[in-house]
Amino acid sequence: MKVFMIGWEFPPFISGGLGTACYGLTKAMSRRGMEITFVLPRGGASDHGNYMKMLSAEGFIKAEDLSAFKNVRFHTVTSPLKPYIPSELCGAGCVKKLSGNVRNWHSNPSKNLQNYGRDIYEQVHQYAERTAEIASVEDFDIVHGHDWMTFPAAIAAAKSSQKPLVVHVHSTEFDRSGEQVNQVVYDIERQGMHEAQRVVAVSNYTKNIIINRYGVSSDKIEVVYNGVEGNGSVHQQRPADKVDKVVLFLGRITFQKGPDYFIAAAKKVLEKMSNVKFIMAGDGDMMHRMIEYAAYLGIGHKVFFTRFLRGHDVEKVYQMADLYVMPSVSEPFGIAPLEALKNNVPVLVSKQSGIAETLRNALKVDFWDVNQIANKIVAVLKHQPLSRMLCEHGRNEAERFRWEDTAAKINEIYRRILNYN
Repeated sequence: MKVFMIGWEFPPFISGGLGTACYGLTKAMSRRGMEITFVLPRGGASDHGNYMKMLSAEGFIKAEDLSAFKNVRFHTVTSPLKPYIPSELCGAGCVKKLSGNVRNWHSNPSKNLQNYGRDIYEQVHQYAERTAEIASVEDFDIVHGHDWMTFPAAIAAAKSSQKPLVVHVHSTEFDRSGEQVNQVVYDIERQGMHEAQRVVAVSNYTKNIIINRYGVSSDKIEVVYNGVEGNGSVHQQRPADKVDKVVLFLGRITFQKGPDYFIAAAKKVLEKMSNVKFIMAGDGDMMHRMIEYAAYLGIGHKVFFTRFLRGHDVEKVYQMADLYVMPSVSEPFGIAPLEALKNNVPVLVSKQSGIAETLRNALKVDFWDVNQIANKIVAVLKHQPLSRMLCEHGRNEAERFRWEDTAAKINEIYRRILNYN
């Protein structure tokens, strides 16, 4: 099986879960003997050389992982394509007059729309043209595109090669922007889904959005859950002399991830417990607003912003945490809760997430219910038996989410499309 795969990020150049997912899936597919040509944008790249050599030379793929990628060839397209604008480029202009009422904070959701950056649409179409050039000289059986930025490129590659197309939906415009969708992005997503032979959704939650919002037939959609890397520090013990409890938010600080609900809940927790610190690990267009919001609520000294973390720093922050909270407004899947469980950290997730539909040993709450978020945070921090139970059973449950199983399901989808026996 030869796959022409198209993405827009890959570790360590990642801004969210898609890069992590592409890494885990590609490695597992390679281990199964599937041959993959993976196309990625790379700012400043001068050619379409073997990306694996660059990754290996710069240490971006661990030495022990190189053999796992032996069936993968990476090509790079010179492109400034970047999906998210760093918070420092947003600056003070992102800060609005704050209200202590979190519902008022969302009274004008258009202020919280995903910022895609300048000329993003032109970059997407240039990426498509250059990707089609690579596809014209490659040998493959099927095209696989990840999320909307790759859909025009995937469609072009499929049409020029007369090969079937699979689009993989890790997130939709409704997840990123709520009801205030960007019409151009929506149109690109819809076109990709309708032109594909199969649409892979990362959860039933996402499948329902695709059916109801994009008019795609249920029979065309395959639900394939993500996996998680199995190298978490599961036996890590918290320091015995630690005084303060630590509650962790790890993810992009954007509308989709519900960071304002995290801050509002933190305020209510601190009204009941004083020995709690809150860490917001990540970056995004709402970061400066969250700093201002925490200060406005009088809890700025209790909320710590680390900016974007990767590698060992992610492991360290998990090791510090007593609870991981994912208050996402709309989360197609949610790899981070699984990573937390692998690192022996109990999790609290929003019901508006894909992981909530399949993870039993986690606390669940509506993202907007700040009182319940706070109550459940306090319960975990105060009651060690509850915390231990969530850790032990949750960690065992997280073992079910393996990239090898994800790759096997993707391979079966390919085989059905190609009528392989």
